[in-house]
Amino acid sequence: MKYYSTSLLLALSFSLFSQSIQPLESVSGYYQELQKLSADPDPDQTELNAMRYPASERATGKQFIGIEPSYLQRKDISTLQSLVAFPSNSSEQTRAELDYLLEWQEKRDAGKRRRAYEIASIGYWPPLEKNGEYGNVEDLFWECESIIGSKCNPDSYPATTHLLAGVTRDMRIVEFSVKYHHLRPRPYHLEPRLKPMGRVPNPSFASGHTLWAYIQAFTWSELIPIRRGAFIDLAFEVGESREIMGIHYPSDEEAARVLAHQMLVMMLENRTFLADLKKAKGEWSK
Repeated sequence: MKYYSTSLLLALSFSLFSQSIQPLESVSGYYQELQKLSADPDPDQTELNAMRYPASERATGKQFIGIEPSYLQRKDISTLQSLVAFPSNSSEQTRAELDYLLEWQEKRDAGKRRRAYEIASIGYWPPLEKNGEYGNVEDLFWECESIIGSKCNPDSYPATTHLLAGVTRDMRIVEFSVKYHHLRPRPYHLEPRLKPMGRVPNPSFASGHTLWAYIQAFTWSELIPIRRGAFIDLAFEVGESREIMGIHYPSDEEAARVLAHQMLVMMLENRTFLADLKKAKGEWSK
């Protein structure tokens, strides 16, 4: 099973839609190096190739798959499910990723562990009913508050709150639609030497924390373009924290980054999204 091409996704983004958001940065660093390795299965390891996330451990997330999206269409979610694929369990790439996680395991100190747990506690969870009250709405502003300060809060920016809640609602639908479509086992299912900082009751691919981190970073970048680099750096830290914890492969993070950008590109076809984005931008142009 071949891994996705970032350049192909970028071409798809700009050929399908006349309007655009800021383009997706090219894959870089060790994510780029890992993609140079073969993602194909070793035909002699049929049992390993067939391994998926254990049914006995699947406990969370499925309830979000069927809720009504705010900005995406159902066909968009189906497209996103098939837009990315994870490297085979027995592939050269997966082996390199597992070795990379073992290296992190050896060097994660108390500070990195503490920060990883702090990040793990962040995340907006939308109500299952579209007209319900927002859940832990303050976490919608975690990235902005981390970079700009306490002036970034839901009370000061109601239109931004509404936009981020809708975007993140759709992100949760996509997150679990992709996870349960692919059923990738967690790294610790494949590598017994891994001692994760926690076990997660849903499949690995793609990373949900990284998906929300990047889709919010990209959305904030449309509202405050001058801070795009800082938002993306923070989203990268969120993804890396999942690797430090030993619960996600690097390819889970990179897939989430690409999916997040493609989601926003698809949202540009929705008039409600465009209107909500315009209102939110108005709050930041004052």
